[in-house]
Amino acid sequence: MAQDKKKQKDAVKQAQVVDRDEHQKTTEYRKIGAYLITIPAAKKKFADISDKTKPDPTDNDSSEGPFGLGPLVYPCLQRFNTIECFLTLYFMLTLSHGMLYALVDLSLKILVSQFSASNSETFLMDFSDYFAAFLVSMFVAHFGGRGNRAKWVATASIVTGLSAITFAVLFFHYEIIKLSIVEEDLCKEGKKTKVCGSNVIPHKSISISLFIFGQCLHGIAGVPIYLLALTFIFDHVPTLSSGLYIAIADAALTVGYFLGYLLGVKSFILPVEEAMQAVGHVQRFRILQSGWWKSFIFVGSIPFFTTLPLFCFPSNLPGAHKIRLEKSKEPSRVDRRLKNKEIEPNLKGVLHATWCLLRNPLVLTQILCNVTESVTFKASSHYLPLYLQTQFVMTPKSAAMLTGIFILPGCIIGRFFGGYIVDKLQMNIKNKLKFITTVSVISIVLFLLLISVKCETAKFPGINENYDGFGMIGSLKAPCNEKCGCTTSAYNSVCGRDEKQYFSPCFAGCHASKNLRKEKVYYNCSCIIQGLTTADDEGQYIDAIFGTCNTKCLSLPLFFAFFFSATIFSNLCGIPTFIIIMEICPCTNIFCRNISFML
Repeated sequence: MAQDKKKQKDAVKQAQVVDRDEHQKTTEYRKIGAYLITIPAAKKKFADISDKTKPDPTDNDSSEGPFGLGPLVYPCLQRFNTIECFLTLYFMLTLSHGMLYALVDLSLKILVSQFSASNSETFLMDFSDYFAAFLVSMFVAHFGGRGNRAKWVATASIVTGLSAITFAVLFFHYEIIKLSIVEEDLCKEGKKTKVCGSNVIPHKSISISLFIFGQCLHGIAGVPIYLLALTFIFDHVPTLSSGLYIAIADAALTVGYFLGYLLGVKSFILPVEEAMQAVGHVQRFRILQSGWWKSFIFVGSIPFFTTLPLFCFPSNLPGAHKIRLEKSKEPSRVDRRLKNKEIEPNLKGVLHATWCLLRNPLVLTQILCNVTESVTFKASSHYLPLYLQTQFVMTPKSAAMLTGIFILPGCIIGRFFGGYIVDKLQMNIKNKLKFITTVSVISIVLFLLLISVKCETAKFPGINENYDGFGMIGSLKAPCNEKCGCTTSAYNSVCGRDEKQYFSPCFAGCHASKNLRKEKVYYNCSCIIQGLTTADDEGQYIDAIFGTCNTKCLSLPLFFAFFFSATIFSNLCGIPTFIIIMEICPCTNIFCRNISFML
């Protein structure tokens, strides 16, 4: 019995020892486990080491490369290997390209006026960039779409900078703007009209040739920028989120044009006093044209800052294959003639793909929508100033300024919010088409309402009034100005005290003028008989004031309200149209974009 109790005590002690040993082992294991878990976690947190998970083989693609220039690849720079970084660089490049657009348009007017360019020369200088872009667009679409599109865009940045340098050399090396004494257009009896002879302008041919060469470079640079870069952005973002990305990229062109226009208007202010103090003819005209060549150099330096980073991007960014797989799971919207079909790398394959796209009604209608939008913008920019001058009796400077103020911001707001709305509402193709139809109908209605906004036309002797019965409608000449030797080469309107608008002081029969309180006034005008007379500080009676007459038109704000709203609604469909083209032909989206670009 005593032995049994002793055995039982020994068993209890042994059990306690075992339990104590197991408890110690468990405690030690927990300490070691906690140590093994805590130390790596602290190390990862301290060294900022990301968790390594086994990659999904479907998420990888051999074409997804690192951010680097050839063999020079640095891990610290891989944070820039994103579509957001590419979009930032693209925005800077497109901004400079748009600024160059505006400077070229403004400098073209100077060359035409200073060189007395013919219609054919003006046409070549104005549209040579479009012809050059048209000729190389198919080549760029075929080879650029099969290669590294980011490197093509980087090459376009170099060409853009070279184009700006070409225009800068034109204004730096050759005399374009010439100072001359402007004679006041007053009525002087016996004044003879100057007959323009065959005046030889030095450097005219080389200047026009250099301008056309710069235009060609500018047009060629635009093909990869607007053809390849936008498709590159679209391929690296989800379909439902592409609207905002494309809207930001597209807005860069219009914003750049607006900034370039402001920069060009500032260049019109010539430093005449500084130029007259210069020693030597060459130094004088370089100072006089300094605003122009400095502006071109400034704009041309921007794309060179984007060249090196753009060359570092791979053909496909990380995650592009995953996005491509997600897009392949979306409902098919592709033309069945092009579904699962690769374009053969020859002329026959390119022509077949182009023919199939032109036979696709949806692609064709969206391309025509883009063409109509472009024509509307060009027509509004050209004809709206003329309409404002005739209907609302504005000076050309005021009409051009108001046109730019309302057209450019309207385009920027419309195109950006068009992409933003599509992105936030995550529209499918059917809803995008409904959206395009709705905003197009609204814009047409608003444009039609512009016809109903009218103002009373000012009386214009020789145009809609007959010089109080002493002249003829359709002829600016009358007995009161027939001996003045007036010409119609320059339009300098004056408003008489009879509240009639005259073509120039000469056609109003004015014999004298002077500046009075920051405005020019005219005296002794033989054609102005009626109206109240007012005397100046010296007691002389004023007959006319420089500028147009105030027709007291209260409907002008309503006109611009309709026009600004119509411009916004007409541009809302720009980005949705582009996205539809990209969605319905993914395997040939560059060719779709190319056809739209060429048209």
